[in-house]
Amino acid sequence: MKFVDEATIDIVAGNGGAGCASFRREKFIPFGGPDGGDGGRGGSVWAVGDINLNTLIDYRYARRHEARNGEAGRGSDQYGAAADDIVLRMPVGTIIKDLETETVIAELIEPGEKILIAKGGDGGFGNLHFKTSTNRAPRQKTPGWPGEAKKVKLELRVLADVGLLGMPNAGKSTLITAVSNARPKIADYPFTTLHPNLGVVRVAPEKSFVVADIPGLIEGASEGAGLGHLFLRHLQRTRLLLHVVDLAPFDPEVDPVKEAKAIVNELKKYDEALHDKPRWLVLNKLDMVPEDERAARVKDFVKRYKWKGPVFEISALTREGCQPLIHAIYDHVAAEQHKHVEPDVRFAGAEGESEGS
Repeated sequence: MKFVDEATIDIVAGNGGAGCASFRREKFIPFGGPDGGDGGRGGSVWAVGDINLNTLIDYRYARRHEARNGEAGRGSDQYGAAADDIVLRMPVGTIIKDLETETVIAELIEPGEKILIAKGGDGGFGNLHFKTSTNRAPRQKTPGWPGEAKKVKLELRVLADVGLLGMPNAGKSTLITAVSNARPKIADYPFTTLHPNLGVVRVAPEKSFVVADIPGLIEGASEGAGLGHLFLRHLQRTRLLLHVVDLAPFDPEVDPVKEAKAIVNELKKYDEALHDKPRWLVLNKLDMVPEDERAARVKDFVKRYKWKGPVFEISALTREGCQPLIHAIYDHVAAEQHKHVEPDVRFAGAEGESEGS
C-alpha cells in the first residue's frame, strides 16, 4: 500500500429540512388548527481515530464527503426525519486543519476518539411550532439551517515513542528490523526507505515501545534536498531520538563526524523543539571495524563530535549491543510516561460543577 501522510478534502454537512405550514382538514372538524411539523436535522461529519489504519491513502482519491440533508416537515404533525451522520475513519495521530484559516480543528490522539468536524444544520420550524392562544392559525414556517462546509487538510504524524535519525545507509532499517517486528526494505544504496516504518519492540510480555524509522536526511534537507525533510514531522511526537551513525562508511573520504553534525544542523533549521528533544548517539556497523580498532575509533568520534550524552555501540546486522540499547530505551520511555501522566480534567467543571463540588 502506498504511504500517504497528507491529503486535502472537502467536507459538507447536511442542511436541515424546511418546516411545513399545514392545517388539519377533516370532515366535521371545521377548525382543525395548524399541524405542520418541523424539518429534520442534517447529517453531521465526524472523524474517528482507527488504530488499524496507518496511512491517509483513502482520502487521496475520495476528496469530497457530503452528508445528506434532513427531511422536510409534513402535515398531520409529522416531523422530518434526521439524516444519518458520516463517520470518517482516520489513522491515530491525524491532525485536521481548516485549509483557509490554518487553524487546527482536531487531533486524533487516542484510538476510538470521535470528534465533530462539521455540524449538520438544524431543521426549520413548522407552523405547529408557532401556535399560541392568540395566534391560532399561524402561517409562519422557517427553512432549515445550512450545514457547515469546509475544506480541510489532513496531516498524519505517526505516534511513536522513539524515532530513528541519520544519513541514508546509516543502518536505521536494519536496526528496526533487528529489534522490532517491522520488515522494511533493506538494500546497499541510499534512500532505500521511501516512507516511515513503525515497529513494536517487545522487551517483555507486557513491556513494549514503538519505534519509527524515516527516510535518511542529507545536508540541505531543510531546503528540500533528499526525502527526509518531508517526514520529519513524524518525529515530533516521539519522546526520544536515536541518532544512528555509520561508523564504517564505504567511502573512506567520508567523515562520520561531519555527517553527524550536518544532520543536527538540519534538525535545528527544521524545528527548534525537535532539535531540543532528548537524543542518544548510536554508533552502528561495528562489525565492519576490526576489534582492535573499535575502542579507539569510538573514542575519536565522541571526542571530535564533542558529545556528552549517552553513547551506544552496536552492530544492527549481528545484533551486537542491541539488547542493552533496547532496555535503556524502555526505561527512558517508561520514566517519561510516568512523568507526564496527569489526571483527566477535560470534563472538570462541566454541567455546572466546580472543583470543590
